[in-house]
Formats: sequence, structure tokens, C-alpha cells
Amino acid sequence: MATRSPRIHATAIVDARAEVDASVEIGPYCVVGAGVVIGAGTRLMSHVVVEGPTAIGRDNVVHPFAAIGGKPQHKRDQAGPSRLVIGDANVLREHVTIHRGTDGGTTSVGSHALLMVGAHVAHDVTLGSHVTIANGVQLAGHAVVEDYATFGGLSGVAQFVRVGESAFVAAGAMVEREVPPYVIVQGDRARVRALNKVGLRRRGVSEESIAALDRAFRMIFASRRAQREAAKEMVSDDPFVAKLVAAVLR
Repeated sequence: MATRSPRIHATAIVDARAEVDASVEIGPYCVVGAGVVIGAGTRLMSHVVVEGPTAIGRDNVVHPFAAIGGKPQHKRDQAGPSRLVIGDANVLREHVTIHRGTDGGTTSVGSHALLMVGAHVAHDVTLGSHVTIANGVQLAGHAVVEDYATFGGLSGVAQFVRVGESAFVAAGAMVEREVPPYVIVQGDRARVRALNKVGLRRRGVSEESIAALDRAFRMIFASRRAQREAAKEMVSDDPFVAKLVAAVLR
């Protein structure tokens, strides 16, 4: 149950049915609704709206005018209560919107993610950890984004589409089919262009694995053969290559 403390600004409105850790900072003109749970060290800067049921973990920073846990943008009536779950140490910048799930489902955000100005995470999205989403990116309902994925500004992902681990979606790309892990996609409609070597190195992947992925990428995506047929013949004991091949064959 929320109690007024020096860390909650006098102009903030916090529902008595919210559960707010004593170390949480809630700035001017924030609104925290019933059914919201906020973990230790999280900071709502100002003018932030959080609706429940929503659970926010530890050490998150939410910038002004973000709207978190709102009802899904869906025309039909929903069956059963839905929720939003956000992990730890995320940064949500100005005007970020994240909606709850549909039909009793859950929208989930991992940990250590950066969502920049105006990013939108729709209902039932599963967003991994260490994800970076630039300004104005739109993730449609039921999309799945795996760990370490990065999105350039104004890109978009269609409903039910998966974006693989450590993939890079270039600025302005419109994604309507699955993005394999570790690749760069670009264009409208987005297509595989290259291996995301920069992202892999920043993540700390070994040069041996990057070299193995480079060989696999050339065999699967840069030859004249059908991708699935090439993937079936790919032989490697590298776990990154194994994940790439599994995604292509999915």
C-alpha cells in the first residue's frame, strides 16, 4: 500500500491500492493507479502515468510524459484481466507508451533496455533484455523481440513478428517477416543485408564465434541457394551458428 513520503511529490497522485517501495521517487504531477507495483530505486521523473495491473521492477527511470500500463489499442471487448510486467534497470524516455496485454495476456519488458522518445510497445509484446529502441519505433501487438536487439529510429514491426537476438533493424525499416538473430535488416519491406558484427562485438561475442557466423551468413544469405536448403547443410558446433540455423529453419 502506498504511503506519502518525502520521495513522493506533493502534486503526485498515488492510489492507495498501489504498492510502492519506500525508496521509489515519484516526481511532480505523476499519476499512479490501483494495481501498480513499483520496486526499489525506481524513479518516475514527472508527468508520468502508470495504470494497473502493472509491475515495475527495481532501478528503472521513467522520463516525463511516458504512459505505462494503459489499456490495449484494440476494438473488441477483452476477456479476463491483462497486465504489464517490466523488469529492472530500464530507461524509458519521454512519451514512451507501453500497453497491457489482451484477453488475460501479459505484455512484458525485460531488464537493461533503453526505449527512446516516442517508442511504442503494443499489447502482448514480449521485449527481451539489453534491447535498444530509438525514437519513434513502433512494435505492434504480439511481436517478440529477443535480447540485445537494436532498432533505428522510425522503424516498425508488424503483429506476431519475431526479431532475433542481437539483430539490428535499420532506421525506417518496415518489418513484416521474422528477422533472424545476428543480422542487419533494412528497407521497406525489410530484408537481410549483412551480419551485425558491430553489435556482436559490443556485446562481447568472441571473434571465433563472429567468424563462424560470418561463414554461416555467407552460405545461407549470400549464395544463390535457397536459404532453408543452405541452412540444412550448415555444419558447426558454435552455439551462435546453431541459433541462426534454427531460426532460418523455424
